[in-house]
Parts: sequence; structure tokens; C-alpha cells
Amino acid sequence: MIHKEKTLVIIKPDGVQRTLIGEIIRRYERVGLKLIGLKMIVPTLEQAKAHYLVNPDFPKNVGNKTKKAYEAEGKEFPFPSVEEFGLGILHKNAQYFSSGPVVVMAWQGLGAVGLVRKITGGTEPINSDVGTIRGDFTLDSYAMADTSERSIRNLVHASGSIEEADKELALWFTKEELLNYRLIADEILYDVNLDGILE
Repeated sequence: MIHKEKTLVIIKPDGVQRTLIGEIIRRYERVGLKLIGLKMIVPTLEQAKAHYLVNPDFPKNVGNKTKKAYEAEGKEFPFPSVEEFGLGILHKNAQYFSSGPVVVMAWQGLGAVGLVRKITGGTEPINSDVGTIRGDFTLDSYAMADTSERSIRNLVHASGSIEEADKELALWFTKEELLNYRLIADEILYDVNLDGILE
């Protein structure tokens, strides 16, 4: 069923430390997504690296994305290669991801992957739209993170595709931890005839 699409969201250590857990969850709940898995953990460095390497092209992709961001601002990419830069980012991201508690969530609903990414906002907070989580609650940039030689502080990880979501969900949750339950709001969103509304 198309309304059973699942995606992974992780509130990163900066989101937890900024006490934004409730606000972030509210944004996804408010649109009609259903929370089907939730846990708070401190990831190991190995778990954090495995998370980023669910997509083996992560180092190259993040390097290319950052290079384009520099070029869009009329700046020269200050690193020897996109791959070398990407591996450095992988290490910094994994270090930061495992630096404290995170909130790991599984969300379900129609177009869950794309909808969550829309609500979350762009990876670089300073360029995220107002009304998104990143646009409303933080102001970090690639340049500021690079200058400080640290991971970008953008509050939330959200799966980038259905395939990525499936792999990430399997990394963070067992099948038993993802709950299948009836939510009354599902009847309003997905039931064709609204059967059972009237007594």
C-alpha cells in the first residue's frame, strides 16, 4: 500500500542538546505521518560509520555536494579532491553522531520519505526555507563547519530515498521494534468512505 511507505529520522546530538525533540516530532506528526518506532540511544562510532556508509558513495556524493555549494557562492573549493574531503566528512560526522544521545525514529505514511525531507529542509541550514525544521531552528553553513573542521550541525538526519530508508531502518531497528497499529487519524487520511465515523 502506498500509504505504508516508511522512512528513518534521527534527531542528532545537537537537536537533543537544544531540547528540540518534542518540537521536531510535532512537525512530522502534525502533517499526518505515523510514528511506528522510537528509541533514544548513544550510537557507537562503528554504528555511526555504518549509518553513513549505507550508501557506499557517501564520501564522493558529499564531496560533490559541498563543492557545488562553494561554487554557487563564487568560492573556490579549498580541498585537494572531493573524495578526500568526503572521507574527512564521514569521519567527522561519525564522531559527532556518536558524541551523545540521539533519537531514532521510524515514520510511516503516504510519500513519507519525500514528505519528511520537505519538512526537515535542506542539508545546509542557512539555505533551508523558513518553515522547515532546519530553516527555523538553526543557522549553520558548510563554510562555517569546514572552517571549524567539524560536522555540520543540522539537527536531523532524514533518509534520502525509499531504498536508503529500507537499509537505514534495518540498521537501527529490528522488525519487532517497528509497530503495526491502528491510528484513528489514518481513517481520516486514507479511508475512502470514512466508514465508522458516525455512530
